[in-house]
Amino acid sequence: MEKPSQSSTSSQTPATSSQTLPIVKMADVTIPSLLKFLMANVKSVLNIQLTVENYPLWKSQILKLFTANGFDGYLDGSTPQPSKLVSNATEIVPNPEYYTWLLVDQNLVVVLYTTISSTFLPYVLNLHSCMKIWRTIERRLQSTNRSRILQLKNELHHISMKDKSMVQFLLEIKSKLDVIGSSGSPLSTDDIIMYTLNGFPSTYQAFKTAIRTNLNPLSLDDFYALLCCEELNLAAESVSELALSSLFPEPIQAFSTQRGRAHGRNSRGRSYSRPFRGRGSADRNSSSASSML
Repeated sequence: MEKPSQSSTSSQTPATSSQTLPIVKMADVTIPSLLKFLMANVKSVLNIQLTVENYPLWKSQILKLFTANGFDGYLDGSTPQPSKLVSNATEIVPNPEYYTWLLVDQNLVVVLYTTISSTFLPYVLNLHSCMKIWRTIERRLQSTNRSRILQLKNELHHISMKDKSMVQFLLEIKSKLDVIGSSGSPLSTDDIIMYTLNGFPSTYQAFKTAIRTNLNPLSLDDFYALLCCEELNLAAESVSELALSSLFPEPIQAFSTQRGRAHGRNSRGRSYSRPFRGRGSADRNSSSASSML
């Protein structure tokens, strides 16, 4: 009776502690097709690299790219790392889900590395999971991002068109609005219109007044279309003024000025007789007033 119990005990021991686990080769793990697509097209889809200045825009694009391919859980931790080992009815074996997760996560780390600039890359090179890299970037740049947003709003408050064309001016505003909007706190349409109008020179004063006194709601698309039309109208008026000035060259204007001065001197010369005519006029006005009474 004692021998079977000893053999039974010895047969159970390898299953729990001393049994050699099979080796899992990463080359045998299947790569998801969406991951292959992401790896092949990340540089063409995401055309910016992370810097301190463009963090909100970079974050927004990375989130959309990962979400569209089903990998956003690797960023925020909602797709956690599975256990490396699992037990079945008789033994403990490597967990195939762990190796699949590890393969996907490490490839996503490479994707993140390719979108980070060389100035910021040293801060995350020692991190070995997608979630740790994501959270480290967020922690380091979140406060910087808030300061950047305040700076951009201040720049919008003092923005000026100067010698830029309408398209150039609107693109400058849009670039700032994109960064502010990607931070999660976009500006309202009224604020955008106000900042834009404040940047125009005095030649747009009539247009600015018309927009500000307009009681109907105005979309940004309609507002931008009106701006481009106003620029064309002002350009046409400027051409007309130049054409008129070419019809009346400076010598004629100078002659008119001299003639006006001569007329002024003649008028001053005839002023000696004015007292007499003035008295006569006063008498006539007085008699007219008396007759009306």
